[in-house]
Amino acid sequence: MICIEAQGLRKVHRGGKGVLGIDLSIPSGRIVGLIGPNGAGKTTALNAILGLVPYEGSLRVLGRDPWREREAMMQDVCFIADVALLPRWMKVWQVLDYVEGVHPRFNRSRAEHFLSRTDIQKRSRVRDLSKGMVAQLHLALVMAIDAKLLVLDEPTLGLDLLYRREFYITLLNDYFDHDRTILVTTHQVEEIEDILTDVILIGDGRITLQDSMENLAQRFVELKPRAETSDAARHLGPISERLIMGQPIMLFDGVPHSELAALGETRQPRLADLFLVLMGQNRGNRKGAGA
Repeated sequence: MICIEAQGLRKVHRGGKGVLGIDLSIPSGRIVGLIGPNGAGKTTALNAILGLVPYEGSLRVLGRDPWREREAMMQDVCFIADVALLPRWMKVWQVLDYVEGVHPRFNRSRAEHFLSRTDIQKRSRVRDLSKGMVAQLHLALVMAIDAKLLVLDEPTLGLDLLYRREFYITLLNDYFDHDRTILVTTHQVEEIEDILTDVILIGDGRITLQDSMENLAQRFVELKPRAETSDAARHLGPISERLIMGQPIMLFDGVPHSELAALGETRQPRLADLFLVLMGQNRGNRKGAGA
């Protein structure tokens, strides 16, 4: 089953920012990272997926049109935009009361069970909680809703490393199963790449890469050639080359691993490395097109 499918999705704001005709296909039961720099179109794409803005093109989320069928769609969707969105004047028990009253699939006992494992007190006001505690509260609310799609927009922005790690570990252990889909946007590639099943790179409103993490491991290889094999490696057409301490490091797409291994030391590149290379190429192509 396809959870999110878009064809020619377009939403342009004043100044030309937004999404410029993107195609998406996200199967159910996947953890998908929508990754791009600030201003790449991540939030615009999410707003369209959540039915918050009108758009051009075709878009279906859980089989529904988000703009025309938003109320029905949101019964199966949870969304975290930023921890600061919780009303600061509310007490924790009032937040639980509110969500219980507005969402028919909220399981209060499940939320309270999660909060019992934290230092959060029910009588505390949101404004008196640390950023990390507010993130825990937000996560408790989300995990207590039986939703088919969880959308996270920079969910750990402003949190320290400890809380960011705890957030994602808890998310995986307590929320995700094969019937649920998680879509998370971030520009902090390193902190989510180990939990993703799929990745979508977006830059300047266009999709640069869309693939499973499993396929990426097969497609891309990083090579540190021996001195005598550098020229032979270049003849194989690396998509990028950089120097580290005077040693060339080449990145290849689609070249057999066995062929590269004969030329030197190989390794699977980190997603952050792919992000930097492909985003750099994307920007270079835009400049070239406008020259």
